[in-house]
Amino acid sequence: MSSIYSITDFLDMIRRRIRCILIVAILGSLASLWYAFHQSQTYSSSEVIQITRPKITGELAKSTVDGSSARRMQLIQQRLMARGTILDVVDGLGLFRDQPNLRESEIVPMMRNSISITGTAAAREGYTDDGSISVLTITARMGSAEDAQAVAREFSRRTIELSVATRIEQARETLVFFTEKEAALAREISDLEKEIAAFRHENAVTLPGAIEMRGSEITAINESLLALSREEIELRTLAEDAAATQREAYALRVQREYEVQRETLLAQRKLLEDRRDALEASLELTPEVDRRLTSYDRKMEQMQSELQLITERRADAEVGFRLETARQGERLTVLEPAPLPDYAIGSGRKSTAMKGGLISIALGILAAFLLDLKTPVLRSSAQMKRETGLSPVVAIPVLDTRPSGAAGRLFARRDTKAGPSAKS
Repeated sequence: MSSIYSITDFLDMIRRRIRCILIVAILGSLASLWYAFHQSQTYSSSEVIQITRPKITGELAKSTVDGSSARRMQLIQQRLMARGTILDVVDGLGLFRDQPNLRESEIVPMMRNSISITGTAAAREGYTDDGSISVLTITARMGSAEDAQAVAREFSRRTIELSVATRIEQARETLVFFTEKEAALAREISDLEKEIAAFRHENAVTLPGAIEMRGSEITAINESLLALSREEIELRTLAEDAAATQREAYALRVQREYEVQRETLLAQRKLLEDRRDALEASLELTPEVDRRLTSYDRKMEQMQSELQLITERRADAEVGFRLETARQGERLTVLEPAPLPDYAIGSGRKSTAMKGGLISIALGILAAFLLDLKTPVLRSSAQMKRETGLSPVVAIPVLDTRPSGAAGRLFARRDTKAGPSAKS
């Protein structure tokens, strides 16, 4: 049965249990003061890094470093939070020297919890999110203002260095890959040319350009043979006319000249026909040789196309590598250096002590309420009427017959002790 139903009941409880409330409040306040005095201070310092776009547009000179800036920053963060990197930073800055008993297995989690790297997404272009980051914030929370500033600046410096190193390394690997691929293709093409030349030599196959030349030569030989035939016919006609119309001595002389010239024409015809037969034989190929040559030509054309593509990509990779080495690509610049913190973060000692005092008073009031619940008593006519439904006829107030003041109470206690002895 509760005894608090109104403000008057609550104030009456406070008056009756003021001693309990004060004891709990004083003890709680002392505990709060002790905790606030021994509370460790934490300072926070943040350095802001801006991720700037390349100076040269990608349409003119495209970088070979692909992927979104968010993914690259995530990889850099993973490398920064590695155990070796954290211990290197701790040794370099001389952190935790006042705590020599700390083990490395304890330092690494503490540093990981004290450092945060957050990125701010860049404005979207259109309706798609390309994962670009415009601002990177590195925050360090340490026990002293100097350590917080030093850690934030150190991780910022390492972030910029890792970004530059990773971009240059990726551009270099891309250039090396395409350079080696181009050299390998050039060697394969050279080996294929040697193989084709050896095959043509073994099968007495002329080069593709010589076929047209020899065809033209065969045509010229046929025309020469035709001209020799015409000349032979003309000489024979003259000899026959001389034999029919001229004197015998003149006719014999013309016949001998005809025989001599005819032998010359026959010798020339023989040479031309032999040359034509040789040219025609060199142009004749077996089906297997023709198939092999077609296969070689197709393979050579394919390798030449691949070499041209690799050469273009190697040129692009070389341009991208020069952009990265000249720092003309995506760059990280410090927008706001980490400042030296002026105040500790979180609630201060004064605020902690005040909160503890208020909580102690609340606990004292709660303890007084629990004591009233433990000993429920009807203390007023209103409570009796509310609990039983009966109205009391007479209400006798509690009379405090103790003398007022500390001295009066002290003498009253002495009189009480001396009373029984006097009666006896």
